[in-house]
Amino acid sequence: MFDEMKKTTLSRRKLLQSALGAISTCPIANGLGQKARAVDYPAPVPEAKGLTAYQKDGSILVRYDNLPIAAYRAQPSLKYPYLCRLNGPKSGLSLTAESALPYPHHRGVWLGCDPLNGGNYWADNGLQSGQIRCVKLKIEETTATNVSFSQRCTWQRDGSNPLSDERQFTVIRPGDQHLFIDCQFDLVANEPISIASAKHSFFAMRAAADISPSHGGTLINSRGGLGAEGTHGKTASWCGFYGPRRFRPDVVEGIVFMDHPDNFGGNCPWFTREYGHLSPSPLNFLSEPWTLGQGDKLRLKYRVVLFVGTPNEAKLDTIYRSWLSG
Repeated sequence: MFDEMKKTTLSRRKLLQSALGAISTCPIANGLGQKARAVDYPAPVPEAKGLTAYQKDGSILVRYDNLPIAAYRAQPSLKYPYLCRLNGPKSGLSLTAESALPYPHHRGVWLGCDPLNGGNYWADNGLQSGQIRCVKLKIEETTATNVSFSQRCTWQRDGSNPLSDERQFTVIRPGDQHLFIDCQFDLVANEPISIASAKHSFFAMRAAADISPSHGGTLINSRGGLGAEGTHGKTASWCGFYGPRRFRPDVVEGIVFMDHPDNFGGNCPWFTREYGHLSPSPLNFLSEPWTLGQGDKLRLKYRVVLFVGTPNEAKLDTIYRSWLSG
């Protein structure tokens, strides 16, 4: 009897020793009572040099030398995908507003429309009234000067799916004074579309407050028109805003849209506002309804230019001609 009890005790002792030995070799157990050994980097890592891109949870972030220069947001909770923040090449301050008064639903640079076949794909009035939903988002290529990414979207609400689109974006950093974002939208009508008038239509921008005329900035187009009075309803190769930065008054920066002459058959007056909004779209100036038949396609091409200095100093006309010839 005693021998059996002794054997049982020894077996239990060996089992306990074995278990303790296993725990002692476990990385988690070894870390208990000790400081975590996170890896530090006293110098920039080589892969942070130049242009880099990062995609996560419906967003793409573009950096230069590890500093953010552009972002694209396409989460499923959003009314529509949009570009923001787009940071000034010199100041690092955003040249677009993600929300500002008045009309806080304006988001950076976006594509939308209201009204569209009874839906609203523009305002913050609930996704049930209309949503441009991201179906696919992918970084395609990153080089020393370019980051390109693509997206597929569907325009939807209950009982209606008026449009689908394919998007191509290329972020180009030609130097320290400029940043270009080339945008191409290929839209397909999934049902007949007819728009009698829509001041809220397609490609649009909400500029940062400090470069908007209502806060001391300047609204200008390629023809030299100034302010809403000189740009609204007028055709132009490009149009946008510039001015000294609120927190860097020594720096003058701006942002413009460049409109491709093929867009809307070459007749594209601009919708502009002093508070920092603009859109190159003819749909606010129609004399008869604009229509697309089911299956019809619409291609729109734009270049967004972020620049340092005045439009003349930034040579925007030269950049526009180079874009068209390229």
